[in-house]
Amino acid sequence: MTDTIVVLTKCSDYKPSNLSEALRKQFDLLGGLQKFVSKGDSVLLKPNFISPRSRHDAAQTDPAIIIETARLLKDFGAKPFVGDSPAWGSVFTCAKKLKLLDPLRKLNVPVKQLDKPKRCKINGSSVSISSVAIEADVIINLPKFKSHQQIVATFAVKNMFGCVCGKQKALWHFRKGKKTEDFCQLLIGIYKFMNPALTIVDGIIAMDGPGPIHGRARPLGWLIGSTDPIACEAICSKLVDINPCSLPIIKAATQIGFGCSNFEKITIAGDTLPQMPCQDFEPAPLIPLRFTFTHVCKSITKQIFLRLKAATKKLLRH
Repeated sequence: MTDTIVVLTKCSDYKPSNLSEALRKQFDLLGGLQKFVSKGDSVLLKPNFISPRSRHDAAQTDPAIIIETARLLKDFGAKPFVGDSPAWGSVFTCAKKLKLLDPLRKLNVPVKQLDKPKRCKINGSSVSISSVAIEADVIINLPKFKSHQQIVATFAVKNMFGCVCGKQKALWHFRKGKKTEDFCQLLIGIYKFMNPALTIVDGIIAMDGPGPIHGRARPLGWLIGSTDPIACEAICSKLVDINPCSLPIIKAATQIGFGCSNFEKITIAGDTLPQMPCQDFEPAPLIPLRFTFTHVCKSITKQIFLRLKAATKKLLRH
């Protein structure tokens, strides 16, 4: 068995020229864009859109990552689109806050809400997955490097939870959140079902502290890519001196034999893993994973209010 490859690329900022070169290195060292995408393919770029927050908050995948990845795919001859089903707001309000809509329009890259649910069997449960995501020929996972108050940190796997439609995500926190192991196995099941071609983690500006929304934006300077999301999780944890065994996602993956978290079986390509990890990455204060029924109801009500508010503003403009 060959070792799992994780590509580390140093990138200190989001300048298009620097970022384009860093992303090209990611694809090249993983076998080339042609390994994952064919000309004419519909490619879902799945960023982390969680709430309408500025790029300076580091709560969402930086718009430059999305734009430059889309540009590479367009130049190759693929048909990328950007899609998500955020916890708060819509894909359009999140993209607007990132000032992403106009650049994508100029590239002729659509933005789509991951809706139109289809009931899919995952780990014995019936989960509402967006048919918009299912129908894409290829998925490229573009998560944000963040601490997380419920599962320590999110690097690769949890981002695909955004393919679950709307407030169904809150309901799964209620149904599976009593045991962290059960919830993480659900996340892994969704990742396996959606089967992204590869993951490239935006760790140029990361978030620490009380993530995934209200943490601190802090420079880290890395893109981390692999076809194996668990290897990505392991190397990301190594970069910020988190014990990978403390990550519930890695624990759950090890129990079911998914992915590779064994450093001895992971080959680092690109830039060298630093000898001294980041020493001041602030961990998230942990809170319960399970949402109460009241929390779910409040969450749904707030989302309805936000959608109505956005729809009203749109009508007034016209």
